[in-house]
Amino acid sequence: MMENKFGLVYDSALKENTYGSVNIQTVNYESSGVNISANIYTPANYNEKKQYPAVAVAHPNGGVKEQVSGLFAQKLAENGYIAIASDAAFQGASGGEPRNTDHPEYRVEDIRAMADYLLKFPGVDDKRIGVLGICGGGGYTIEVAKTDKRFKAVATISMFNSGRVRRNGFKDSEIEKIQEKLLLATNARNKRLISGDIDYIGNYLSEKVSMTQEQLEEIPAGLYRDGIEYYGDKYYHPNAQSYYTTESLQYLMRFDVEDQLDLINQPLLMIAGEKADTLYMTQDVFNKVTKASSKELVLIKDATHIQTYWKEPFVSQESKKVIDFFNNNL
Repeated sequence: MMENKFGLVYDSALKENTYGSVNIQTVNYESSGVNISANIYTPANYNEKKQYPAVAVAHPNGGVKEQVSGLFAQKLAENGYIAIASDAAFQGASGGEPRNTDHPEYRVEDIRAMADYLLKFPGVDDKRIGVLGICGGGGYTIEVAKTDKRFKAVATISMFNSGRVRRNGFKDSEIEKIQEKLLLATNARNKRLISGDIDYIGNYLSEKVSMTQEQLEEIPAGLYRDGIEYYGDKYYHPNAQSYYTTESLQYLMRFDVEDQLDLINQPLLMIAGEKADTLYMTQDVFNKVTKASSKELVLIKDATHIQTYWKEPFVSQESKKVIDFFNNNL
């Protein structure tokens, strides 16, 4: 991060703004009364008097705009799109207290606010706006698409249904603990109101964690191991944190992206790793979307969930599908 003036940590990230090339600028605006920090990527030879298609890109749970959402925003800009990647309210460089609250209503409004900003950005064709959501951002993107028809095409990568997982546990393994979790959330809310202290779930990454392959292999394979490798080591950013307020469970556990999926009528592309332990979430949503004008499920051979964020040839395969999809539908 320190080596990049924009704080970007993904591979092949922009290092400077150069005339005639893809450029980036950081902007600020409000969403639901919270100051939002976002990066806007403009295509090569951008001319504000011309009309361009545009895409809003929503980041994973715990992620920030300088990581995978920025990567795909840059790739979209390299292919002629204006793209925006923002930090969610309460997270990253955006405002909001308590820090790292994960509130579905705010996450959904954050994505709407990206569309709001794009509508006023010079050169954006308001009839050609799409949305791409990654991991938790993918779940919230599906939720937005149900009712916000400014988004003419909808794509997800490694979609994560945050509400279902926080309520039922990963792979629905903790259904018997639902009431216990709700009590934890209630107690956390009371604690904040009485003492001002905030309870959190997850791990705080205070600094980059370098691990050998042998150390990584001691951790069970899957989302957790890959998450440590991505967030803690290869693409560490201090604003990206793998914890959230315990009180967030009060909002998360009544949210489920699988509800009312018949409201989605836009073209839909869903991409997931063939070997991802989260694949069931993408499949369940995809099967329940019955009114989309078109839909396609793409499985990336040999990829796990977080490998779709950064590893080649997976990223190139995903980028091609995403860009072809938006080219055909915007």
